[in-house]
Amino acid sequence: MKMQISWPTAKLETVLTERKGKPDPRMIDSGEMPIVAKIGFSSGKIELRDQNITRTNMILVEPRDLVVSGINAAKGAIAIYNGDRTAAATIHFSSYVVNSEKADPLYLWYFMRSDIFRRILISHLPNGIKTEVKPRRLLSIEIPLPDIEEQRRIVRKVESLIGDIEKLQELKTKVTMEVENLVAAARGKLFRQAAEKGDNFRLDELTSLERGKFSYRPRNEKRFFGGKHPWIQIGEIEASNKFITAYSQTLNDDGLAISRKFPKGTLLISIAATIGAVGILDFDCCVPDSIVAITPKEGIDSEYLYHYLLYLRMYLERVAPEFAQKNINLKILAKLPTPKLPVAEQRKIVSYLDTLQEIVDKLLRIQAEIEKDIAGLVPSLLDKAFSGELLQSNNAPKVF
Repeated sequence: MKMQISWPTAKLETVLTERKGKPDPRMIDSGEMPIVAKIGFSSGKIELRDQNITRTNMILVEPRDLVVSGINAAKGAIAIYNGDRTAAATIHFSSYVVNSEKADPLYLWYFMRSDIFRRILISHLPNGIKTEVKPRRLLSIEIPLPDIEEQRRIVRKVESLIGDIEKLQELKTKVTMEVENLVAAARGKLFRQAAEKGDNFRLDELTSLERGKFSYRPRNEKRFFGGKHPWIQIGEIEASNKFITAYSQTLNDDGLAISRKFPKGTLLISIAATIGAVGILDFDCCVPDSIVAITPKEGIDSEYLYHYLLYLRMYLERVAPEFAQKNINLKILAKLPTPKLPVAEQRKIVSYLDTLQEIVDKLLRIQAEIEKDIAGLVPSLLDKAFSGELLQSNNAPKVF
């Protein structure tokens, strides 16, 4: 792809030399030589491992080499190896020595991970992005190559702005955590006040507790599934937002005979592996023995209990024994101290917490959109840097 630009251009072969040395197989066998496992698409960083499935047809990678994944180069899998010892990689990677008199390694790295270079690269691949990028093809690509000082000026500008983007990301993460903690903090305050204000009972005095059932092992035995009886596990409870409205499996009549079905409106809580996931059934459903069904007695609102049990979740996780997997039992649940307030006050708490949760959910959706915008800032920044826009205020040449 011939580029009409103001900056001078050069083929990559003028600034990159393929490293063709081979690693000593004994170093690989002994684990003394790290192996390139992969290069992150978004990070452009190398991940290493100590062992490799093969020691044949390997290449050497030296500190400060530019390393390219032949399979995923067009996705951004290009990195500078910052390790302090020689590494090895499979022949699906290629490693290059940078001529530092002509090219700043970081300039090359940023440019080769930009959308501008991605488009150039794909135009050189006969089968598009599916083509593995071999050194011969890569080195023939022509790129904009201003003088070394201009390259370094671009790098400084890019890194300064990326630093600002990273600070923005940190702030966004902090705000998200604070938003997510709003409902939990409100629950804590309300239920501590309820414990001081109301009468406190054991949970089994205010509800009936029944453990789910699925007596056959293994639990995924196919002959019990595929009927008309909805059946859920802990994942569906964890994924629910108070009300459990979806299921992915059903039991047949034989499965129903070894399980237990509970009616719509039953409160469910998980007691194994994932402790304290809570939800309210929106349909009649069978559940396994890793779940306990809670039916409130008169004067207890199920949604009030839902919020209260979420408030207690950290406590339940803390008291769960540390065996092969965490679990609690009916005895632990039965003894949980539970504040009883007049029904009108229970529903007032539910209304407040539900409204707060709706606000938090809206904020989190906005945060998710912001996350997408932030994620797009670096690619946009790199495109501006290598189209000359980023430095126009400093009379930088326009690339296109």
